[in-house]
Amino acid sequence: QVQLVESGGGLVEAGGSLRLSCTASGSSSINGGMAWYRQAPGNERTLVASVSITSTTNYADSVKGRFTISRDNAKNTMYLQMNNLKPEDTAVYYCKASQYHWATGWKDYWGQGTQVTVSS
Repeated sequence: QVQLVESGGGLVEAGGSLRLSCTASGSSSINGGMAWYRQAPGNERTLVASVSITSTTNYADSVKGRFTISRDNAKNTMYLQMNNLKPEDTAVYYCKASQYHWATGWKDYWGQGTQVTVSS
């Protein structure tokens, strides 16, 4: 079983920066991809950025050039550096990790979410 804990959210003014972290525990190193999603009130949860086990990255168009996703496999931790934040980035941010186990195949795990609020 994998537990994911996000941290680093908060309130920031437009143009500011935040760094989110997602640390996995309860298992050996995450052996699949990891990703950040976000969900604003009344909206669906959408992909923000993803990073593969080999650190190949992918970004939503709305955050390209402003956000940077990375992972430290030795620390079982994923990061999201968010720069030049905009009010429309306000949402609850969730991390997701995919883990393969020989008995169960691939499973996705989610964190509890961290609130990011950007004031104008």
